[in-house]
Amino acid sequence: MDGNLKLCLHVRTPPFCSSFFHPWKQDLEQREFSAVVVLSSFPFALEEAQKAIQQLFGKIKDIKDKAEKSEQMVKEITRDIKQLDHAKRHLTTSITTLNHLHMLAGGVDSLEAMTRRRQYGEVANLLQGVMNVLEHFHKYMGVPQIRQLSERVKAAQTELGQQILADFEEAFPSQGTKRPGGPSNVLRDACLVANILDPRIKQEIIKKFIKQHLSEYLVLFQENQDVAWLDKIDRRYAWIKRQLVDYEEKYGRMFPREWYMTERIAVEFCHVTRTELAKIMRTRAKEIEVKLLLFAIQRTTNFEGFLAKRFSGCTLTDGALKKLESPPQSTNPFLEDEPAPEMEELAIEKGDLDQPKKPKAPDNPFHGIVSKCFEPHLYVYIESQDKNLGELIDRFVADFKAQGPPKPNTDEGGAVLPSCADLFVYYKKCMVQCSQLSTGEPMIALTTIFQKYLREYAWKILSGNLPKTTSSSGGLTISSLLKEKEGSEVAKFTLEELCLICSILSTAEYCLATTQQLEEKLKEKVDVSLTERINLTGEMDTFSTVISSSIQLLVQDLDAACDPALTAMSKMQWQNVEHVGDQSPYVTSVILHIKQNVPIIRDNLASTRKYFTQFCIKFANSFIPKFITHLFKCKPISMVGAEQLLLDTHSLKMVLLDLPSIGSQVVRKAPASYTKIVVKGMTRAEMILKVVMAPHEPLVVFVDNYIKLLTDCNTETFQKILDMKGLKRSEQSSMLELLRQRLPTPPSGPEGSGSLSLLAPTPEQESSRIRKLEKLIKKRL
Repeated sequence: MDGNLKLCLHVRTPPFCSSFFHPWKQDLEQREFSAVVVLSSFPFALEEAQKAIQQLFGKIKDIKDKAEKSEQMVKEITRDIKQLDHAKRHLTTSITTLNHLHMLAGGVDSLEAMTRRRQYGEVANLLQGVMNVLEHFHKYMGVPQIRQLSERVKAAQTELGQQILADFEEAFPSQGTKRPGGPSNVLRDACLVANILDPRIKQEIIKKFIKQHLSEYLVLFQENQDVAWLDKIDRRYAWIKRQLVDYEEKYGRMFPREWYMTERIAVEFCHVTRTELAKIMRTRAKEIEVKLLLFAIQRTTNFEGFLAKRFSGCTLTDGALKKLESPPQSTNPFLEDEPAPEMEELAIEKGDLDQPKKPKAPDNPFHGIVSKCFEPHLYVYIESQDKNLGELIDRFVADFKAQGPPKPNTDEGGAVLPSCADLFVYYKKCMVQCSQLSTGEPMIALTTIFQKYLREYAWKILSGNLPKTTSSSGGLTISSLLKEKEGSEVAKFTLEELCLICSILSTAEYCLATTQQLEEKLKEKVDVSLTERINLTGEMDTFSTVISSSIQLLVQDLDAACDPALTAMSKMQWQNVEHVGDQSPYVTSVILHIKQNVPIIRDNLASTRKYFTQFCIKFANSFIPKFITHLFKCKPISMVGAEQLLLDTHSLKMVLLDLPSIGSQVVRKAPASYTKIVVKGMTRAEMILKVVMAPHEPLVVFVDNYIKLLTDCNTETFQKILDMKGLKRSEQSSMLELLRQRLPTPPSGPEGSGSLSLLAPTPEQESSRIRKLEKLIKKRL
């Protein structure tokens, strides 16, 4: 391309442009010349590079050879130095071993001599050194001389052990009195030697000394001695306390502190005492009374507490015993210091078993070390509590009959019966006592007793004192029918009876909450393996039944008081009403009964607002269907009569909406659940009256209006409305047929809601049957 360009420039460039293109031409010529020079010198450069590489490889090989020669020279130089180092190391080891051997040989000779002279103070220091030196010769035991020295050391240890045991046996013989004048320095140094010897020597010394120290106790408190019985159990603990003081004065400095001899003596005393007490209680089981048993247990637990304050419990080697007898959980409330009795009762009266406690002291490692022997005889305590609780329930019944129902309380709500607080205070005391004895089967037996008397309290004190009604759930009795026939009002509860029902309800609610707390506390303090056997659900259900019965009685009383007014409503001649006036007399009567009962019930249930709400809901669920049932009996009704009934219905609706706060100075908004029930029920009554007020012609409009106003419309309700309008049966048949045609199609299958409404009896049908039965009884009477 450059040649072409040069040719182009040479041939086609005009003369006047030659000066412009001249520099380019020179540059192209220079580049062409350089390329020719490079191509001509390339073979020579390649040959030179190959020669340079060969020279480089040669130099590298020379360097490697020289390095290997240098390394060989260094090895030859350092070989002698390494030999010198090994020789020095072996020489040092030999010198050290010879020194150890000299020390061992001399130490063994000195040890044997000091042992014969009973120089235990020097032996204690020397023996430890000899044993430390002997450890360096474990790998040389194949050498006869070393093995002989090792055997001499073992023989010296054996001789020392036998000699020390003999010295202690001589100083503290098994038979006879103790050595007078207190311990000797020889025995004190002998204990230091025993620390180094086989641990069995130390254990044998401790065992023999403690056995000899407690030999007097076994003689003084033999089974046939008067002081051995439970009523004099204090003397046992007083004796050991004197012995511990005597030991500290005489022998406290003889034994090393790390032997914990004082604690070991106390622990062995506890084991012996537990065995002796168990033996004598088995022999004289018939003589054990609950007061005597509790006295012995109290003194024993006090002594165990004394031991816990004095000692750490580090010598208790029986881990299983510690685990079994110590409280299972750190949250056990019954191991804390108990409050004063009056504070206990105050906490129980407030229903607060979970009040804040003081920080719990550490667990007692000595808990149960002696008192465990009383557990097989705790049935005496359980039987006593059974008897005491039975007497307590009988006293509650007698006191209730003597004092009568509680006085009306309008300040702080219904009064809780004081007997329930007394019952749970007694329960708390029983649990405190039993928790000090056992967390096993006795606690389960006590829980069974608690369950028994919780049920008895619910039956005898609460359910047994609820006022009796004159009517049962199935209908009115003959006496009430006679009174109704004679025109008198149905018997109502008096003010005292209403207050009694509220008081029993509040008491049952308190018992329910406290029983739940009681179950939680029992599960906290009993053994983990037994928690599943503690279940007070049945007792809590019993108190819930009492609450439901009390609420039902209050509802039935107010409901029965409103019955005469509703009966009067159904007997009025509504077709003769000429004008709409104020609310009818029957509405005034219903409102009067509500204003009489509800404020009393509300004030006496002020502490249990949720149950007052339940009362309002149950009354609304009972009164509104009954009102609608009586509304269907008002037939025939004129247009003006229907308007009057609609006015009355609206008045009752307003009263029912205001029911929770009626007659109260503090106006509270009614609970939403209650308001929803009242609005739904009374709106249905209003819709029924609006359908009655509507003209029945044209038929299609009337039927569509009925379907629109009543969402739960069916043929039976429609026929009742037609009866209220006073239509003849012949007129009703065509309207019923039209309704069936225009009703929405029910769900497929016989399980649809429409078919169920026609097959299953409705509350109105059931009420109608009851009323027919009542009328039949009246006619026969």
